[in-house]
Amino acid sequence: MKILVINSGSSSLKYQFIDMETNDVLAKGLCERIGIDGVITHKKSGAEDYKKEVDLKSHDEAIQLVLSMLQDDTYGVIKSIDEIDAVGHRIAHGGEKLKESAVIKDEDLEYLYSIQNLAPLHVPPAIKGIEACRKLMDGVPQVGVFDTSFYSTMEPESYVYPLPYELYEEHQIRRYGFHGTSHRYVASRAAEMLGKDIKDLKIITCHLGNGSSITAVDHGKAVDTSMGFMPNGGILMGTRCGDIDPSILPYMVNALGMSGEEVETIINKKSGLLGVSGVSSDARNVREAAAQGNERARLAEKILVHGIKKHIGSYVAEMNGLDCIVFTAGLGENSADVREWVCENMDYLGIQMDNEKNASAPRGQEADVTAEGGKVKVLVIPTNEEYMIALDTATLAAQDK
Repeated sequence: MKILVINSGSSSLKYQFIDMETNDVLAKGLCERIGIDGVITHKKSGAEDYKKEVDLKSHDEAIQLVLSMLQDDTYGVIKSIDEIDAVGHRIAHGGEKLKESAVIKDEDLEYLYSIQNLAPLHVPPAIKGIEACRKLMDGVPQVGVFDTSFYSTMEPESYVYPLPYELYEEHQIRRYGFHGTSHRYVASRAAEMLGKDIKDLKIITCHLGNGSSITAVDHGKAVDTSMGFMPNGGILMGTRCGDIDPSILPYMVNALGMSGEEVETIINKKSGLLGVSGVSSDARNVREAAAQGNERARLAEKILVHGIKKHIGSYVAEMNGLDCIVFTAGLGENSADVREWVCENMDYLGIQMDNEKNASAPRGQEADVTAEGGKVKVLVIPTNEEYMIALDTATLAAQDK
């Protein structure tokens, strides 16, 4: 079975075309600046990369271009669209109703329209991607894989906020959690690396990138996670503040005279590493500035590590133990410094890292950086959300026939 995986952004569209029999990525690419001027980068296994400026007025045109590239005489990997068995769409939010991956029916699409305000930056582009694929690939199953679905196993005490209960009942204000597809993949892969059944393990997965979240996985089920109602909660991120005292927000409005829009811009786009360091939202630039003596940059790093440690400690208490901690995503996979700082002085929890193994761990590859005698395994695992989306899509498409 061959699966096309689509990840639609507001002005971009990432794609991978995967042969599920061999797990080979036959082709992948990125359409950028949709609705502006348009650029496509297409990569075929064993061939030179293709990049070209092209007019892309809409997601429909981007999808059409992707399909053309997949069938191109030089850069293509199929002869006909008929060779695409199903399309898997990454969707950030499934709300209260879509709690597991699903073949998208008309009623599901209507529901996604109704919850756009829960994730205004993510759900509308996903809808556009689904609708474009429906138009161009009539009859091909369109499967939605939701970042929030991994957290459908959380208990109410983990997802209900201590606000008037009517806000949850009537407006679905609750903890949803995000990056679920990534956390699900690396937790499963960790169990495989350890040669154990995930149902016998207590795992904490740290997805650290420009957006970051931490999840507690107890015997294969997510029991808690750092992100909440929207992807701004939890630890400090590239430009997002993470958890703060909620009274700061009305203070900014009432005492400082800011509008709601200004406050939202600050907590989403001007905070985090950028806001504290004053240097950049990119952890690499912040690390460079800190190494050169920039105290605010070093403070930003310390706040990040401090927040990660707090969540790890609370999740160990919640699960009554820990077998494995996993680092993934751009920062988690590539920053040996952050991994080392997080694991420092965690001996009492059985977390001991071999700093030499950690420093020499190849970028983009799996690694076990546990110190000899360490009771808790410390693993670095590159995430593979596209594979998880393809796997769910193949399973559901087969059932839908």
